[in-house]
Formats: sequence, structure tokens, C-alpha cells
Amino acid sequence: MGRRQVFLRGARDAVPVALGYLSVSFTLGLAARQAGMSILQATVMSLITVTSAGQFAGIAAIGAGSALLITALAQGFINLRYVLMSLSLTQRIDPHEPLGRRLLMAFAVTDELFALALAREKPLEPIYYYGMMAASIPGWTLGTLLGAVLGELLPPPVVSAVSVALYAMFIAVVVPPCRHSKKLLKLVSMSMLASGLLRALPWTGGMAPGLRVILIALPLSYIFARGFPLPEEGHHD
Repeated sequence: MGRRQVFLRGARDAVPVALGYLSVSFTLGLAARQAGMSILQATVMSLITVTSAGQFAGIAAIGAGSALLITALAQGFINLRYVLMSLSLTQRIDPHEPLGRRLLMAFAVTDELFALALAREKPLEPIYYYGMMAASIPGWTLGTLLGAVLGELLPPPVVSAVSVALYAMFIAVVVPPCRHSKKLLKLVSMSMLASGLLRALPWTGGMAPGLRVILIALPLSYIFARGFPLPEEGHHD
């Protein structure tokens, strides 16, 4: 199969991902407008930063006026999983692939593209990954643009009502895995409890959202990683 065919195959395989990105990033655009970002800022953010959880957290921090350092630390921790995904992908690429091609792939390591890449037979061709990027990144960016434009046109009460979809999206992401993993359910429950306590207590209630994320995520992640490590491949909870 030629390079052009491999590229088109990657783009074709990523079409469902692009459609999903379009709907999710639409809510992202609305949230960006609510946080005071311009249409251009929101669109460029999605074009150069393809990370749903990281962008939502960043928008929340911007809306709350968090310090840049706290926002940066929160982003680094939230997006840490992409480093692990990138390390895994390097094991599927031909060792002789140039560094530049690897770095270009690293620009858009997302959960969905990572899953598609793992389903591809070894060695993973960078051109296939570029095809996936060519289909998915425009979907993510276009959805953000449409959401930001709608946020500009609609009155604030309507935008606030539509933004409820953001919370519905998080519920849809978290609940299904929790039904199959008691450990994950415990982790999510403890995170929610800790977040509520930090917000309610007088000496932490005014804390920046990004700092609260760090204070909750770091210790709980360590506790669960040490106490409940992932089972060996082929075994389950």
C-alpha cells in the first residue's frame, strides 16, 4: 500500500473520531466564551492544543482568574497521561523513523487516536497517524469555532443553559467505567468528596480551581496507584 493510500486510510478511520470531536468541542467553544475568551482565542487554542480535559480545566482557570503558574501546573498534571501514551507509541514505530516525524505525531496524541494507533499492526506508519490527525484536528477546531460563535450570538442565559451539556459530557465519560470498576468508583467518589470539602472549608474556599485540582489529584493518584495497581494483562478486577 502506497503512502497516499495509508494516509487516506488513517483519515478514513478517524472520521468517527472527528465527528465526536465536533460535538464535544462545540461545548468547549461555549465555555470559552463564558470565560471571556474571544472567538479567535478559543479557535486557536483548539487548533494548537488538542486536549479536552486540559482545555476545559484551562478555561475554568481563566474564568476564575487563576494565576498562570497554578494554571500551568494543573495543565502539566492533567495532560501527563499523554507522555505515557507517547512512550507506548514509540514502541510501535520503526526505530529508524526520523525524530521530526515522531515529534509531529506527538503533537496530537489523544485517547481516541492512541486507541486507533494501537489497533494498527506493527510497525505503525507515521503517515497513517498524520491521516488521523488531518481528519480529527479540523473537527475539534471547527466544533470550538461554532460553539464560540454561537456563544457570541446567543444571550448569556441561553448560553448558560446550553453549557449544561458540559457536565452531561463528563457524566457520560465517568459513569460507564465506574460501573465496571469498584476501584475507579471509589477514586471518583473520594475526588468529589475532597473537592466539595476544599470548596466548603473557609481557608480553602477561595483557592484557585487549578490549585484545588493539584491538591486533590496528586495525593489520590499516588494512593490508588500504590494501593490498587492495575492488574496484569489478561486479569480483571
